[in-house]
Amino acid sequence: MTQDYAAGQREAAAPPKAPGRDRYLDLLRSLALVRVVLYHLFGWAWLTVLFPSMGVMFALAGSLMARSLNRPALSVIRGRLRRLLPPLWAFGAVVLPLMFAGGWKLSEDPDHSGTWGLLELVNYVIPIGAPPYPWETGFPKDLLESTWADQAVGPLWYLRAYLWFVLLSPLLLRVFRRVPWATLLAPLALAAVVGTGLVTIPGELGNAVTDFAVYGSCWVLGFAHHEGVLAKVPRYLAVSGSVLVMAFGLWWASGHQGPDGWDLNDIPLAQAAWSFGFVVILLQYSPSWQELPGRLARWDKLVTLSNNRAVTIYLWHNLLIMATVPIIDQAYNLPFLQSDRAVAALDATDMLWMFVLVWPLIGVAIVAFGWIEDLAAKRRPRLWPNGAKKRRTKRPTPATPTHGA
Repeated sequence: MTQDYAAGQREAAAPPKAPGRDRYLDLLRSLALVRVVLYHLFGWAWLTVLFPSMGVMFALAGSLMARSLNRPALSVIRGRLRRLLPPLWAFGAVVLPLMFAGGWKLSEDPDHSGTWGLLELVNYVIPIGAPPYPWETGFPKDLLESTWADQAVGPLWYLRAYLWFVLLSPLLLRVFRRVPWATLLAPLALAAVVGTGLVTIPGELGNAVTDFAVYGSCWVLGFAHHEGVLAKVPRYLAVSGSVLVMAFGLWWASGHQGPDGWDLNDIPLAQAAWSFGFVVILLQYSPSWQELPGRLARWDKLVTLSNNRAVTIYLWHNLLIMATVPIIDQAYNLPFLQSDRAVAALDATDMLWMFVLVWPLIGVAIVAFGWIEDLAAKRRPRLWPNGAKKRRTKRPTPATPTHGA
């Protein structure tokens, strides 16, 4: 009895645990980044079904945004922009000169000529719209294929969508707190209108509206997760409802496949439904780990690194995938690879070698450009922030201190 009372007193007196990073959410972000790299490397359509990375990333960003909006909205938006823009500027400072050196003349580009084309370059500074780039351009010594600019700059749509979600979040969160379910489901309804072709909006405005419709509910799901609204829904009801929504997404995709078959990126309504249901299930089972458990702990440093350098990895990964090609081409000049059998073996395994090479190249990009994320966040620059603590050797303490030591 006395021991139980004493234990109760110790528990009551124990300070509450300091809030830290949710390692479950960190793990999801790392998996999403890896899946994005694999998709852009291999182009496997089934990866969009296996793990809808963009929906997951938008949901995680929405949850963090809701947590941050406990502070004044203007300071939160300013902080998000400060963390996003400098890495983008570094990317543009490398890619734009390469495109111009490859022969791209903005004044002669039929899609981006004139004053409007010059104004579009602002999107490399603040991504409020799609940044311009040539569909085909040369490259010094023809190291990369002619469509490298499209592949390198094309994924920047995510930054545009992210920026607009950030700007709209103070209003969205206020509306969500008043009418949560209507706010949560409204983007899905918009996705149904846009995805079925009832309303067609041309140009980049249409692309921006489609992005909002497809991923808006995932962003608001982040709100629901942080605000505890999602946790109030019985798990069996949330999971069964999500399965039905996901089944609808697959059914719709089966009858509206694009040029790459089951690639949900080409089927907005299917992407919206599948991503929404998938994210609901992930967040319903969210265990809120303070540390990665069991065998997952061996990946702790890589999870920490990828989360600290998520913007850098996303910005550079596609260009680095293409950079593996000229490296592999040099292998054909090796003396022991001159036979027909060796050349055939290298031809058959080129995608495997691209997979092997892209990760050290991403590591080089992290070292070369990742520290910009630290400066943008007003942190001390770090080359390899994987959470590993440096061991400090203890200096021997003199037995008798002396003056002037």
